[in-house]
Amino acid sequence: MGLFDKFKNIFGTKTVEEQKEVDLYDHGLEKTRKEFNSKLTMLSKRHHSIDQAYFDELEEILIMADIGVNTVMDFIDRLKKRVKKENIIDVDDLREIIVDEMFIIYVNNEVISNKINENPDGPTVMLFVGVNGVGKTTTIGKLAAKFKEQGKKVLLIAGDTFRAGAVEQLIEWGHRTDSPVISKENADPSSVIYDGLEEAKREHYDMVLIDTAGRLQNKTNLMNELDKMNKVIGKVIPGAPHETFLVIDATTGQNGISQAKSFQEITNITGIILTKLDGTAKGGIVLAIKESVGIPVK
Repeated sequence: MGLFDKFKNIFGTKTVEEQKEVDLYDHGLEKTRKEFNSKLTMLSKRHHSIDQAYFDELEEILIMADIGVNTVMDFIDRLKKRVKKENIIDVDDLREIIVDEMFIIYVNNEVISNKINENPDGPTVMLFVGVNGVGKTTTIGKLAAKFKEQGKKVLLIAGDTFRAGAVEQLIEWGHRTDSPVISKENADPSSVIYDGLEEAKREHYDMVLIDTAGRLQNKTNLMNELDKMNKVIGKVIPGAPHETFLVIDATTGQNGISQAKSFQEITNITGIILTKLDGTAKGGIVLAIKESVGIPVK
C-alpha cells in the first residue's frame, strides 16, 4: 500500500459525497504520487543492497520533493535505525517501510481530519489568511460553492480592503456561488467584518467566510490588524473564528513553510489549505509543513 492510499483509507469513506472528495484529493496528488513512486522504483532497481549510496540517493529524492532538509535528515536517521533494528536487507521491503515512516511523520499519533469545526449555536466563522497571490479568494469561492451544494446559507465578507481589485474579485465569486458579499470601499477591515457578522446573526447564516489582506512584509502591522479582527469577531460571535485557515501556494516549496511559521507567530492557525497542488509534483510540502509547524493540512 502506498502513502497516498494510507491517507485515503484513514478518512474511512462511507458516502458517495465523501468518496467524491477523496477522488479530488487523489487527483490533486496524482503528479506527486506518480513521480515519487517512479523514483522509488528506479532507486530499488539501481541498488541491490541497502548501503550509504542508497540512503544518499533517497535523501536527494525526498529533498527534491520539497519535504525539507531538516525533515529529510530526521527521516533518514529514523529509517537507518529501523533497518538496523529489523535487520532489513531487501530494497523492495524497504520501500514499504519508507511509506510507513512518512505516514508516521504525518499522523504523529493524531487522527487525520478534513472536517470543519462547525458552530452548533449559530454561524460558523472561517478566517482566511496568507500572502498575496496564493489563492485565498479563489479558495473562499470554492468552499462557498461546496457549502451551498450542502444546502447551507453562506455569507462572504471582504476583509481585504488593501489590494486593488480584491473586493471586486470576491463579489464575482459571490455572484458565481449565489452568496451575498459584505463589503465597503476604503474602510477599516474590522468594521467591514463587524457589519458582516451582525448581518450573519440577523439573517441566520450557516457559514461566514472572511477574506483578509495578503501581506507579510510588516509583521507588526499585520499582527495588530489580525488581533483587532479576532477581537471584533469574538465580540460579535463568542468563540469565533471557529477556523483560521492559512492558504499556501504548493508550488512555492520551502517558502511556504516560512510563511506557515511566520503566520503561526501572528495568529492561531487551525489548518492549512494548499492550493495549486495539481500544478506541481512536489507534494512533499504536506509532510514538511506538518513536521515543521504541527498544523494539519486540511
